[in-house]
Amino acid sequence: MLSFECDYNVGAHPEILEALLRTNMEPCPGYGKDPYTEQAREKIRMSCGREDADVRFLVGGTQTNRIVIDSMLKSYEGVIAATTGHISAHEAGAIEASGHKVLTVPGYDGKLSAQDVEALIDTFYADGSHEHMVFPGMVYISHPTEYGTLYTLAELQALSALCRRHAIPLFLDGARLGYGLMSRDTDVTLADIAALCDVFYIGGTKVGALCGEAVVFTHDNAPKHFFTTVKQNGALLAKGRLLGVQFDTLFTDDLYLRISQNAIDRAEELKTLFLEKGYSFFKSSPTNQQFILLSDEQIEALSKQVRFEIWERVDEGHCAVRFATSWATTSEDIAALREILSRVG
Repeated sequence: MLSFECDYNVGAHPEILEALLRTNMEPCPGYGKDPYTEQAREKIRMSCGREDADVRFLVGGTQTNRIVIDSMLKSYEGVIAATTGHISAHEAGAIEASGHKVLTVPGYDGKLSAQDVEALIDTFYADGSHEHMVFPGMVYISHPTEYGTLYTLAELQALSALCRRHAIPLFLDGARLGYGLMSRDTDVTLADIAALCDVFYIGGTKVGALCGEAVVFTHDNAPKHFFTTVKQNGALLAKGRLLGVQFDTLFTDDLYLRISQNAIDRAEELKTLFLEKGYSFFKSSPTNQQFILLSDEQIEALSKQVRFEIWERVDEGHCAVRFATSWATTSEDIAALREILSRVG
């Protein structure tokens, strides 16, 4: 079976496994106090161009979203997100379970607009009963979005300016950040994100690591006792070196960007292949997630030889499906898919 169902369907990049094996028998302090974790922090600060950034390592994306949001909001505040945003649609209620409501605004190809966020905030404070309601306390975005789309620099600047006017943090979910940074269509850099966001994270799980995400508080603004909050919520590894070694490796010799580039190159090959075969696209994505329209009959035939994800039903006979490339996808995988599509039709 060919596998295009997600970008975390294999283990870790070989250089990470080599580094873990090389350091395996070296005694290190626990809980991220080891030298590899500190090296990773310093390399990420340098890559972001923020000497005052506070970098923390958590075990996974859901834990990261929940803990960052919960730790930065007051008990009576909620987080603004697009209706299609990951925390709204695919986190199993993790944010709500922490006691914070997700306040949704319309999504446009997965993105929210500064105008809609401004309207929500203005409407809230114009309501004479707003003290009886959930306060808008943070803006959440993901880059890339659930639809593989990207914010432009101008869109990020508008959201950042809005958040600063209202004194609320802008939080960017970067679970697939590497694929966004290496997209051929982006005008946003890691330094831009670090300058415009109050907190963001660099995804490792989906971009070459066995597990782990690097949270960056961009101006020494980590919540008080964040370490303790992470532990309280079960996202702190005693053997924190396992995350430190991985991110130290990813941020050595631009490995993170180089392997992300592979996913983009293979996604472009994938896109070309489906266009050549006459397939239509549900959304136009410049990153590693490609959304194709398939009939129910095509889905049944293709799924016997290829794994992909059913995304949403479009009409009675068709669904949008997602094909995802990753750092590990090869041109041989695309060639094999070409052969299958030639037979399936």
